[in-house]
Amino acid sequence: MADDAAAPEGELTKATSDRKSTAEQAESSAVEPDSGAVELTDVVEDPDVDEVGDDADDDWDEDYGVEDQEGEAIPVRTPVSHVKVALIAGLAGVLALAGLTGWLGFRTYESNRAAAERNLFLQVGRQGALNLTSIDWQQADADVQRILDSATGTFYDDFQQRAQPFVEVVKQAKSKSVGTISEAGLESAAGDEAQVLVAVSVKTSNAGAPEQEPRAWRMRITVEKIGDEAKVSDVEFVP
Repeated sequence: MADDAAAPEGELTKATSDRKSTAEQAESSAVEPDSGAVELTDVVEDPDVDEVGDDADDDWDEDYGVEDQEGEAIPVRTPVSHVKVALIAGLAGVLALAGLTGWLGFRTYESNRAAAERNLFLQVGRQGALNLTSIDWQQADADVQRILDSATGTFYDDFQQRAQPFVEVVKQAKSKSVGTISEAGLESAAGDEAQVLVAVSVKTSNAGAPEQEPRAWRMRITVEKIGDEAKVSDVEFVP
């Protein structure tokens, strides 16, 4: 202050002017940025920067969608449309119906096959009983051969050994027997074998002898299936 007071008026004015000029230059430097610096508007308005940002956002929305609590991307699944749901449900229904139809068809086939097999066993048992009880001395050889043709197993072996002596006895006695099935039924069946119970009424006549009264016989005939046909494998007389 002493120096200012002691200085001449002209020098004081000059010093003050110099101070103001220095202050204005400093303020101007602080307000106006350096011409070489990158302005914020240049970055924001850069089309390349905007394009990259848009692509990144699109890819993020399409592939990941959202983030979990840890910041990791969670893939977003596109919801199934009602048309697809209906198509899947319809296809499942068709497959279920086809499976049910196939199962019912198989059951029907098995049932028909089992019924046909039981009927075959019964028919062979009935015919076997008729063959054994219907023999005419005039055609004894053919009748015995018919019995052998419908036989198998141990029954075939045993009857074949007795066939010739039996034919001779029938011819000498001029015997004729006629069997009639009174009743027949399937007793049991397991696999390829079945037992058939047959009730037969047999009327027999001999040369020079009075006519005899019919006799009732009951037989358990075992039938065995061999391939597509069935034959008599055993015969047992039951009371």
